Amino acid sequence: MAETPSTMLELDTKLIDFELFDFDNIKFSTKQLDGKPVLIVFICNHCPFVKHIIKKFSGLAKDYQKKGVAIVAINSNDIEAYPQDAPDKMKIFARLNQFSFPYLLDETQEIAKLFKAACTPDFYLFNKDHELVYRGQFDDSRPGNNIEVTGSDLTRAINDMLENKKITFEQYPSVGCNIKWKTGNQPEYFG
Repeated sequence: MAETPSTMLELDTKLIDFELFDFDNIKFSTKQLDGKPVLIVFICNHCPFVKHIIKKFSGLAKDYQKKGVAIVAINSNDIEAYPQDAPDKMKIFARLNQFSFPYLLDETQEIAKLFKAACTPDFYLFNKDHELVYRGQFDDSRPGNNIEVTGSDLTRAINDMLENKKITFEQYPSVGCNIKWKTGNQPEYFG
């Protein structure tokens, strides 16, 4: 299990417009999110770092969706080399973890590159004007470090954003499994 940190995309970056399909081949577009704050998270089915937080994240997602935050999960892994992340397995993973949000497949990996995503999980929080206000970790918990999964960093960021407060606390990179890039498709920013 290789630990890969997120790249920490520059704050105030505008939300990148994209269209992707979910595991049932239903199209999703960021144009559906106009005027809403948005949380984008890059995840996959098999990553131990994702599995470590996914129950807590799924619950947190439901709570914040009720407060008007749009939440979208994206799987950018190479599904040919990692068939456990293929759409049929995404559907099972979403059901097992009671996802209340779209879980999309970035088959070309172009969206991950536009976000400079590096790991799973990798979180990007955009305000209602679709400006990046937070990127980084869910919390300090990692598999095996015996720290409780709380979602404290992400929760604090979302709460500050919803209260129109500037997020002033230090933002730490997320750490997880590297995105599984297709052969020859690894981006320059990725170590």
